[in-house]
Amino acid sequence: MKIVAVVSQKGGAGKTTLALHIAVAAERTGLSAAILDMDPQGTAERWSEWRKEEPPAVVAAKATTLNRRLEQARAGEGDLVVIDTPPLAQTEAREAARIADLILIPCRPSAFDLDAIRITADLANDIRKPAFVVVNAGPPHGTAVYKDVAETVERFGLRVAPTRLAERAAFRHAVREGKSVQELEPDSRAAEEVALLWEWIAGQLGIPQSRNPAIRTKAEA
Repeated sequence: MKIVAVVSQKGGAGKTTLALHIAVAAERTGLSAAILDMDPQGTAERWSEWRKEEPPAVVAAKATTLNRRLEQARAGEGDLVVIDTPPLAQTEAREAARIADLILIPCRPSAFDLDAIRITADLANDIRKPAFVVVNAGPPHGTAVYKDVAETVERFGLRVAPTRLAERAAFRHAVREGKSVQELEPDSRAAEEVALLWEWIAGQLGIPQSRNPAIRTKAEA
C-alpha cells in the first residue's frame, strides 16, 4: 500500500481538492483508494456525503488515530491512501509526512502563498521524504509566472511537480457535485491535467498504469 500526504501549513492552498482528485484518479485505474481526512472541518467527508458514499472511501483521522486507520486500510487490501492534512497543524502534518511515501505540497502561484510555503518546506526537508510542490489554481498560460515559482521553490530545497492544475471552473463544479473533473467533464482540459498528474504520481510511487486500461481519459488515450 502506498501513502501520499497532501500537506500545506497555509489555508486555501487546495489540499482537499488535490487529495480527492488523486484518490478518484487512482480508483479509475482500478486501484482501491481511500482518503484520510485529518482536517477538523471535515471538507473531504462532506464531499463524500455529496458523493453518496461512492468510492473512494473517506475516513476521519487524527494524529492519535492515524496509524490505526492505516492498518485498517492495509487489512482491507487498499492500494493507496491519500492523507488530507489541516492547515496550521504541525503535529498532524508531521505525522502524515512521516509515514508517507510521497509528500505533495499544493501552492498557488502568488507571493503570499510562496512566502508561506517555507514553513512546509522546513517540515518536508526535516522529514527527508520525497516532496514536491504541486502548483495549483494558477493561470492556464503564464510561462514567466511558473518560472518564478520554480525558482522560489528550489530556494526552499523543494522540487516542483512537472504537471500543474490551473484555475478552472470545472474543479469547482465537480466538487460541488461530489465528483472529480474526470467524472463530470472527462473531455475537459482540467480532466487532462488531473490524468497527467496522476500518471506522474503513479510513476513516483512505482504503481503500474495498466490496472484497468478500459477506464481512460482523453489525456491518456
